[in-house]
Amino acid sequence: MKNVIAIDGPSGAGKSTIAKLLAKRLNYLHLDTGAMYRAVTLAAIKNNIDFNQKNKLVELAKSIDITFDENGEIFLNGKNVTGDIRTAEVNNHVSEVASIKGVREVLVEKQQQLAQSNMVVMDGRDITTVVLPEAEHKFFLTASLAERAKRRYQEIKAKDKEADFEKIKNSIARRDKLDSERKHSPLKKAEDAVIIDTTDLSIDQVLDKMITIIEGDSR
Repeated sequence: MKNVIAIDGPSGAGKSTIAKLLAKRLNYLHLDTGAMYRAVTLAAIKNNIDFNQKNKLVELAKSIDITFDENGEIFLNGKNVTGDIRTAEVNNHVSEVASIKGVREVLVEKQQQLAQSNMVVMDGRDITTVVLPEAEHKFFLTASLAERAKRRYQEIKAKDKEADFEKIKNSIARRDKLDSERKHSPLKKAEDAVIIDTTDLSIDQVLDKMITIIEGDSR
């Protein structure tokens, strides 16, 4: 699939940050698929839907409108929820929502439609393996658990909010386990994806490495 870049990796590996900057540099549209699952989770919270009611969550995913603007900001039924989907309550339930087969099927179809009609950089956990297996370029970003927890901790503290490093670390480890062991579309590296360990790399170093690979593949 030409003009499509797919990026996978665990929570906190820098996927969304890198994908957003990469899209800007290439003049592509950035689609954060994890944000889409967060949007469904936020909608469920706002509609007081029990997270054990899987059928209701699937119907909810079908009924809501999720869109992105040219800056990669996400909108739920026309309202910008880019900040709202990053709350602790959403964090605590998004893996449950993402593990539901019906919800994944609804969102994967939306993601594939967006990729077919745009030049996109798409990041998530099953993009290279399930959503866009024919993507022109595939990457798997990773980093150590400690480094990923440190990044999330610093991100929260930068917003002048209270943060507990060990709780964050345990939460990410739990997310890793849920994402990699879930029955439907688990997190795993596609055989033809390029692995980039971002633990000791700056954002610019990761970007430069990816662009070098993309430009090399395009020759």
